[in-house]
Amino acid sequence: MTYRAFVDGQEGTTGLRIHEDLAQRDDIEVLRIAADKRKDAAERARLLNAADVAFLCLPDVAAREAAALVTNPHTCLIDASTAHRTAPGWAFGLPELAPGQRALIRASKRISNPGCHASAFILLLRPLVDAGLVPAALRLSATSITGYSGGGKKMIEQYEAGGDARLRAPRPYALNLAHKHIPEMMTHTGLTQRPIFLPIVGSFYKGLSVSVPLHLSELRAGVSAEAIQAALVERYAGERFVRVMPLRDPATLADGFFDVQACNDTNRVDVFVFASEAEVVLVARLDNLGKGASGAAVQAMNVHLGIAEETGL
Repeated sequence: MTYRAFVDGQEGTTGLRIHEDLAQRDDIEVLRIAADKRKDAAERARLLNAADVAFLCLPDVAAREAAALVTNPHTCLIDASTAHRTAPGWAFGLPELAPGQRALIRASKRISNPGCHASAFILLLRPLVDAGLVPAALRLSATSITGYSGGGKKMIEQYEAGGDARLRAPRPYALNLAHKHIPEMMTHTGLTQRPIFLPIVGSFYKGLSVSVPLHLSELRAGVSAEAIQAALVERYAGERFVRVMPLRDPATLADGFFDVQACNDTNRVDVFVFASEAEVVLVARLDNLGKGASGAAVQAMNVHLGIAEETGL
């Protein structure tokens, strides 16, 4: 069976990659909009309503406007913006989130694509909160380092133009402590305390890792690094795109440095537990343009349509 797909906002980084990936598939007919009609609401509405699946790769306000254009009850929207990630009636497009999440994605006609930083953070914390190993009220901090492609076309052009020595060093940002991913990080982990989140952009194109430190003394009595590792292994057993690495991963420790880019060009997330006797650092890495953006959207589409989840990925 062939399904029709439309990417509203295909000129952006995420939209372009989704468009290119779908165009290579023989089970997807990609609906195309003429360049001179990309801002024509009537033409966009026609294509949105003609699609079995429509991807919204737009700023938040534009994504809400586009969603309002859809009147066809059979059209499934997958929104890559922040607009609907905690909105009632929208399924969160992270199949590995919890048991039953795939069924929600399969049944829903409104799916919100997770943020890149948020995906890594949620996959680290949700199993531990569910298992009672990390209290929902625990005060947490998280650091993320990501390639500059996460900043979109403008930032990509800035880095690739060269000439600015400041861009050679890592650049922390969102220093107002109000990063747009924080609401979904709380909602979809079950945390009740707002985490302190510091993202950092580096002078490399893509790749992302989020790290979360824990003091074992602040967790329930008896919780160990081994218990945390076991909970992650149990939750992600059989998952096609989440790989839990060995406790205190020997390969990483032997090298002495963590490779942020090792999941690039995949839809995979690698999850790590590094630990001393008293402390743990949880780390998750992914391709911010893959599982952190377009790959996640295509995976959610596959789940919704009942197609083999790894198709095209």
